[in-house]
Amino acid sequence: MDKKEITIFDGHCDTILRCYEQGGGIARSEGHLDLERMEAYGHYAQFFAIFGDVTTRPGTPLHTVFQEEYDLFQRELEKNAGRVTLCRTGGEVEEAWRGGRSAALLSVEGAELLDCSTELLEKAHGMGVRAVNLTWNHANPLSGSNADQPERGLTAQGKAFVDKMEALGMLVDVSHLSDPGFWDVAERMNGPFFASHSNSRALCPDARNLTDEMFTAIIEHGGVAGLNVYAGFLGDDPDLDTVVAHLEHFLDLGGEKNVALGGDWDGCTHLPHGLPGIQGLDRLYERLLQRNYSTALLNAVFNQNLMRVVNEVCTM
Repeated sequence: MDKKEITIFDGHCDTILRCYEQGGGIARSEGHLDLERMEAYGHYAQFFAIFGDVTTRPGTPLHTVFQEEYDLFQRELEKNAGRVTLCRTGGEVEEAWRGGRSAALLSVEGAELLDCSTELLEKAHGMGVRAVNLTWNHANPLSGSNADQPERGLTAQGKAFVDKMEALGMLVDVSHLSDPGFWDVAERMNGPFFASHSNSRALCPDARNLTDEMFTAIIEHGGVAGLNVYAGFLGDDPDLDTVVAHLEHFLDLGGEKNVALGGDWDGCTHLPHGLPGIQGLDRLYERLLQRNYSTALLNAVFNQNLMRVVNEVCTM
């Protein structure tokens, strides 16, 4: 199949951190994702996460790491201005595509990069950030994570942070969040939220994945869950069919409009056989066609579902 027939909108990558720690840029790299491979498809949009923890640059405040990674990405966008555009809304994504450019959107993985502060959150929104993971692996003043203090839900500060995100038109990202934190978000929010890079816990019993009840709550809110290609969240010795199995499980729960892509590109070490990076997403598309899924459904999963949520939430 010609890749030019496929449009992709992916919800999560750690390519900015890869550039920050290892050097290089976004035009061409040895990682999972770069502009050259994005441009092989008909259209491509990608949420790029700004991410770091205390080990990223020991002794440096995380809000400084945020600013340094943001500045790095801005320089990369300027170097490649004719190829990729920073977008804040779905309309801007479509405008970039019409101009023959790829679309980049910004997220923050772990609110501690913003000092868990609504003031810095508002500043980040003004800088173009449109999605925030409330936690990464570490608990923070907003909530416990799935890996650290997993019994803790949203604190009063966490609830205020979620309220501010909703008011600003930012996507609340529940990947990495504790189970009680997830349910606090679901109870508190009226509109869509998303799990940018999480699979099915029924198929792979890792706390990073979503239970059937969680995915059903995402459906009820009109949100999406992005399929993560990290082998550890897929199952033992995974391949393309394992990724398909997670997709099919979500579809069986009624998630035709609620499954998206969230590869965790450049943020994980082990990928499934047959999917070495974004250059293999056409193989996943073809495998699903072989299973007799319609192009309408595949286009929903590969781009339209996430675009719908961005259009609904990111209006400013």
